[in-house]
Formats: sequence, C-alpha cells, structure tokens
Amino acid sequence: MRDRSMALVVRNNKILSVQTHRSGRYINELPGGGIEPGETSEEAALRELKEECGLIGTISRQLNILHRKDGSTEYVYLVDVSSEQREMIGSDPEIQEGAEQAIKNVRWLSLDEFTERERAYLWSYGLLDVEDFHDEVSRWGDAISYPVCK
Repeated sequence: MRDRSMALVVRNNKILSVQTHRSGRYINELPGGGIEPGETSEEAALRELKEECGLIGTISRQLNILHRKDGSTEYVYLVDVSSEQREMIGSDPEIQEGAEQAIKNVRWLSLDEFTERERAYLWSYGLLDVEDFHDEVSRWGDAISYPVCK
C-alpha cells in the first residue's frame, strides 16, 4: 500500500466532504489519495483537493500522521481555501470512470451530518486540534453515548 495524504478543509464550521459509494453504501470522507513518486505529502494533499473538488488551497498546518497496519502512512493537513472558490465534483484518477467507488458528490457537512463511523475517522485525523471543533467537544456532557452494535 502506498502512502496517502488528505486535506481537511473547514468553512463556517462545516467540513468539506467527498462522497463515494463503496461496498454498497455511501461514505463521506476527506479529499485525499496516494502520494505520487517525487511528490511531498503536502503537495499530494493539495493536488488531491484540486482533482477531487476543483479547489486550490494552501496548507495551514499538519494535523496528524497515521501509521497503518499495512505499513503505509497517512498524512492529514488542515488546508485553507478562499471563500470565493466554489467546489465541484471532480475525478479520482485512481478510480476507473463509472466504477462503484467514483466520486458521487462534494459537499460541506456539519459534524452532525456525518455518521458515527465517519466522525470517528475525523477525530483520528486530528479534528480535535481544529479550534471550533475543540470548543464544541468542550461543551459536551459526561454521558456515555456509544452506539449499540448488533
């Protein structure tokens, strides 16, 4: 497995999401993909953002580095995008056109619009280190609300 890079873009407390269809269900995830030979992880995050969402961004800071069981590494960057730019459904060169995993939608979602599973991934990517989301977690109560698995 090759190393990957992702862009976390936040605008008005909403997160830029790329929606794909995998294994019979829709998944909201961050724009991102494999790092090309000779490319830095930062360059890959910005390239993937442009390919998948049609947006040009600048790296604000690195949020996290994840070391996967398969030996690969995922880099996550907080990326700034000017509010004048409009997102669009792009393409993912890693996926064949018309394939089940093709990008179905690009949209801005508030945290409560992500599934529990998707939110778990967002937290692992470093969302807690983004000020507005850290403040939101600080307001949560102490109740246990783990989803019941059947």
